[in-house]
Formats: sequence, structure tokens, C-alpha cells
Amino acid sequence: MEPNSEITKEKYGVDISSIREAQVRIDPYIHKTQVFTSGSLNDMSRRKLFFKCECFQKGGAFKFRGACNAIFSLNKDQADKGVVTHSSGNHAAALALAADLRDIPAYVVIPNNAPNCKIQNVIRYSGQIIYSQPTLQSRETTTARIMQETGAFLIHPYNDVRIISGQGTIALELLEQVQEIDTIIVPISGGGLISGVALAAKSINPSIRILAAEPCGANDAALSKAAGEIVKLLETNTIADGLRASLGSLTWPVVRDLVDAVITVEDQEIVEATKLCYEVLKVVVEPSGAIGLAAVLSDSFQNNPAWKDSNRIGIVLSGGNLDLGALWDSICGP
Repeated sequence: MEPNSEITKEKYGVDISSIREAQVRIDPYIHKTQVFTSGSLNDMSRRKLFFKCECFQKGGAFKFRGACNAIFSLNKDQADKGVVTHSSGNHAAALALAADLRDIPAYVVIPNNAPNCKIQNVIRYSGQIIYSQPTLQSRETTTARIMQETGAFLIHPYNDVRIISGQGTIALELLEQVQEIDTIIVPISGGGLISGVALAAKSINPSIRILAAEPCGANDAALSKAAGEIVKLLETNTIADGLRASLGSLTWPVVRDLVDAVITVEDQEIVEATKLCYEVLKVVVEPSGAIGLAAVLSDSFQNNPAWKDSNRIGIVLSGGNLDLGALWDSICGP
């Protein structure tokens, strides 16, 4: 099969060569995550499903790939001053862990309403937490202040070519692990994950389908695809707390050109898919990570003739970081 010559670094900032370079760079540090299958879920979906379990990645999510690539791409002068980011989720912990491996400081701006389990992950990996108000403006101004005070290098959660290249290594692995995948379903938020996956997969196999899975309550990617330009939501409302960001200047062109469609699902569908991951796959997945399964089981996918030839589907289980306190309380009592 001829590689896709239209995917170039000049066009998208990332290409297959930068993703392969990232794969070599991060190989000593990451887990090559397993691919799970389930006859029961195949029967339910009437497809063959292959679950790429990034919930088993270091830091508990795919984000470690991009963070690791970004950290180990820095020259010594940049690295010595440390890195900074603003994130309420898995990127924060991933960056702290990657920085700890390189023995450099990581300053993480976190909104004061972030989930406790994700705050604890940053602390566990020796990140230095600076709290902000739960608004994008507060996060960005606090981050700018830290950069000015420390000289730390900014690593954006998704709108960064090194992050996108690192996330693309998921597709390289998946297509090596499973032959003849015809479709990959990926959660979408800021777009770093799906951009990397789409660039890698469509460089290798231009005919592969890349589908985004998105909550109805944070459906800016679906609206953006329909409008042909970035649409930002004033507010979001979804249980999938990792899927509330907006597309960036680097990720939007990839989503516009290379993502075949966005499948939106209701929160209840996400909850049901999360339960299936626990009960059938026996895998701990956060709701944001289970949305790909929700998408493939949804009526909008199952009844759409456009996807009748999607028979061997890779699904990225993107992360497994969630607060299990409520679950333990329900099982064991207060």
C-alpha cells in the first residue's frame, strides 16, 4: 500500500517521520500497551473490536506519550529551567512524571475545582502545583506569571507538535499489533490525540477511517466540522471531564482534513460503556476513555450506512484516572 504523500510537516506541523522519531525517543520510558478483545462486545457491536489500552500507560493515560516526547525534545538550557503547563487532568500528571524522569522541575497550574485523584497524581510525580480559578483566563494568566518568574518552558496540553507526534505513536503500535484494521475510533477534546492518530494511520494507510467520539454536552468538534471552522462553546456539560477542551490552531486542520466524522453520544451512553469496560473487559477506564465504545454501540453508528464496511475497529481506551471513592463507598458502606 502506497503511503500518503499529502501528509507533510509543512502542511500540518507533524508527519510520519516526526511520529517515528517520537517513537524512538520515548521508547525507553513508555509502556507498549496491550490490545484487548472481547467476544461479548464483538457480538454487541456486530464488529470485531480491538481495544488499545492506554489506561495501562504510565501515569494512567495516553498523555504520557506526548509529554515524554516534549520533555525529552528540550535542549539542556531549556530543560534546566523546567517546564510549565495548565491542565486539570491527565496532561498535568503526565508532564510531572516525564519531568521527574528527566530530573527537571514541572510547574502545573491546576484549577481549584479539579478532581482530587488527578491532583494526587501530580503530587505523586513530584509536580509543583499552583492553583488558579476554574476559568481559562485565570489558568493562562497564572501560567504566564510562572513562566515570567521561573523561565520555565511552556508545554501545551495538545496544541504542540511534539505532543501530537508523541500521541501518534499509539497508531504506530496499534497497526503493528493488529492486522487489517479498517477504522479507528478516538476520543476528541483539544484534538492532540486524534491528530496524532490520524496523521500516523492515514500516512500508513490512506483508506483507513478515523472517527472521533465526542460527548453531546461538549460537541464543539462536531459543530466545527459542520461549520468548516473552529466553534468554541461558552460552557460544557458532560461526565467526561477530560473531553471539555476546544480544538487548537494545530489540531483543527488535521481534524478538518483527516477525521472522517464525529460521533456524538449522550452521557448515559458513556456511563453504560464505562460499565461494560468494568464488567466485560475487566478494565478500569474513566468515562472520557470509554467514549469510543459508546460511539460504536450507538444508534448513530450502528444505523449509519456510511460505516457498514467498518468491521475491524480499533478503539483507544485513552485513560483510567478517576476517583473511585464513591464506588468503594457504595460497595463497602461509609
